[in-house]
Amino acid sequence: MKHLSYSKIILSFFLFLILAGCAARTTPEPDSVTEFCLDTVITIKVWGNDNPDLLTNCVKMCREYENKLSRTKEGSEIYQINHANGQPVTVSDDTAELIRAALHYGKISDGKFDITIAPLSILWDFKNNTGVLPQQKDIDEARSHVDYSNVSVSENIVSLKDPKASIDLGGIAKGYIADQLKSYLLTQGIEHATISLGGNILTIGGRPDGSAFQIGIQKPFDEQNSVITSLEIQDQSVVTSGIYERYFEIDDQIYHHILDPKTGWPYENGLLSVTIVSDDSVDGDALSTACFAMGLEDGLAYVNSQKDIEALFITEDYELHYSEGLTP
Repeated sequence: MKHLSYSKIILSFFLFLILAGCAARTTPEPDSVTEFCLDTVITIKVWGNDNPDLLTNCVKMCREYENKLSRTKEGSEIYQINHANGQPVTVSDDTAELIRAALHYGKISDGKFDITIAPLSILWDFKNNTGVLPQQKDIDEARSHVDYSNVSVSENIVSLKDPKASIDLGGIAKGYIADQLKSYLLTQGIEHATISLGGNILTIGGRPDGSAFQIGIQKPFDEQNSVITSLEIQDQSVVTSGIYERYFEIDDQIYHHILDPKTGWPYENGLLSVTIVSDDSVDGDALSTACFAMGLEDGLAYVNSQKDIEALFITEDYELHYSEGLTP
C-alpha cells in the first residue's frame, strides 16, 4: 500500500509552479510573503510596491476569508450552515456570492461539481486516510445527502433542505479568494504580481520587463517533481486538479480525492489532471474539477465552446491534450 502526504504534495507542487514562473531574467526583485493559510502554502509576489503593509493586508484577507469559508473552523459561516440542522443562516455578502457561483457550476456540470460533496469527502478523508476503503453501505448513506439542489440561497440567507447535507467550498474558495486579492492589489496600483494559493496561480499583468510569466505544470506522480510543460500567462489564472494531489494506493489501484457524487467513488476516466486557464480564478478552480469529471472528450468539448477559457488535459499515458485556443 502506498500513501502520499497531502502537505508534501501541496508544497512540492507549489514550489515547482513558482520556480517555473521565475525564469532567470533581468528584472527587479519582487516583494513577497509566504505563509501557511487556507490549509496550504500561499505565496504572493508583487513588483513596484511602496506600501509596507500591502502584503500583510493580503495575508490578513486570506485569514479572514478562511474564517468565513472553512468547513472545519468552528464558528465559520459554512460551519454554521452545516450545523444549523436545516435552519436558515444569515451570511456575509462574500459567502452568499461564492455559494451562488458554486451552485452555478453545479448546474452547468449536471452535478459533477457539487459543493455538498462534504459527507463523502469526510468519509474518505484523504488528508489522513492511509489506505482504508469505506464500506459501500457508508458510501451509499453519505451519497444520499449529496445534492447541490438542497442548498437554498435568498439574498444573504442560506439553508440546507436536507439537514444532513453539508457544504464544502474547497473546490472553489481559493479561486474566489485569489480574485479578491487581485482586486485589492489593483486598487493599490500594483501592475505586476503573482498570487499562489496552494498551486492556484493568478497573475496581474506580466513581468516588469514585458514578458509573460512562465507557469510550470507538474508531471503527475513524478518523484522528482519535474515539470511536464509550462504555460505563458499574462493577467490570467492557472488552476490544476489532479489525482496525484491526494490519494492512496492499494494493490496497484489508486484511490484519489476527486469523487464522483453519483457513485461516491473516485472517478476512473483515464485522466491524471486538468489545468484550466481563465481570466478569473474562481472559474478556473471550479472548472478544473468539473472538466476532470466530464472526462477528456466532453471536457474538451465544453472548454472549446466557451470564451476566455482554455484547458490542458493529461491522460494516463501522459499525453497532453490542449483546447483549441491554448498554444503548446
